[in-house]
Amino acid sequence: MKIRHEGLLRWIRSASDKQVSTTGTTRAYLKQIAYGHKPASPEIAVRVEVASDGAATRKSLRPNDWHVLWPELITSHTPKPTPGRDTPTTA
Repeated sequence: MKIRHEGLLRWIRSASDKQVSTTGTTRAYLKQIAYGHKPASPEIAVRVEVASDGAATRKSLRPNDWHVLWPELITSHTPKPTPGRDTPTTA
C-alpha cells in the first residue's frame, strides 16, 4: 500500500531549491517519496526532517522501522510496535 506523505508534499511546494538541495536528493525524487512511489532512505529521512523543520518527520517517512533505526525517538507515549505486523523481527 502506498503511503502519501502530506507533510512532505506541503514542504516541497514551498521549499526553495537551496532547501531541497540540503536533503541530498532532487525535488523530483522527493516527490516520488511523497507520493509513496519510493521509500525514503534513513539518510534522506533525517535530512528531510531537518530541512523541513519537522514538517516531514523520520517517523512519518519510515513508519515501519523508525523505532529500530532511531530508538532514541521512542517515548513513553509511543505505542509499542507489534512484531510481525509492521516490525521486522529477528530470528
